[in-house]
Amino acid sequence: MDPNTLKFATSHEWVHLDDGTATVGISDFAVRELTDLVYIELPEVGRTVSIGDSFGEVESVKAVSDLYAPVAGEIVEVNEALRNDLSPLSDDAFGAGWIAKIKTDNSSETSELMDYNAYQKFCESEKG
Repeated sequence: MDPNTLKFATSHEWVHLDDGTATVGISDFAVRELTDLVYIELPEVGRTVSIGDSFGEVESVKAVSDLYAPVAGEIVEVNEALRNDLSPLSDDAFGAGWIAKIKTDNSSETSELMDYNAYQKFCESEKG
């Protein structure tokens, strides 16, 4: 996916909304900051989440980071391939590295999220 078409949360999750389904992943910036990923806890399909709910975690050699729902709704699919191979998170963060799909009833929720340019500026401020 083209990052310019995505929305981003300050907790570094990205969202691609398509016909009421939000595909969610973590940004390449977040993956680089975490460095060597060793484990992911994926959310349960069927679970309902609210904006800001922790719905899983990513563990690296240096930290464990929660994954936060950038939209509310029901988890309808998870990227099972990540259980055995975390490389898509670093190799293709905005494509094959997606984490979950959330069926949302309120697509306007993404209006609170940043576009790619704003997210890039946010990441720059996080570094300094």
